[in-house]
Amino acid sequence: MSVRAVVPGQLFSYTDGQSRLVAEGTTLGAVLDDLDRRHPGVRFRVIDEHGAIRPHVRFFINRQPAVALSHPLADGDELLVVGALSGG
Repeated sequence: MSVRAVVPGQLFSYTDGQSRLVAEGTTLGAVLDDLDRRHPGVRFRVIDEHGAIRPHVRFFINRQPAVALSHPLADGDELLVVGALSGG
């Protein structure tokens, strides 16, 4: 089962500059684990050391918000990872 993942520019240094990735998994957490196996460091940038989604990160599965790592995914789903912009 594969999921298409789209990641923001903040993660390009971990994905060799790729914005579109493919991962395996049946939950958001499992897909992030697989992405981290393929692209070490990605998971820690979006999930903190306590296993919580970082406050500046949002996940969307097929354009619907996903707020828990247990959120299910199906074959062919699209995961969009969004990082907040800041500045002044």
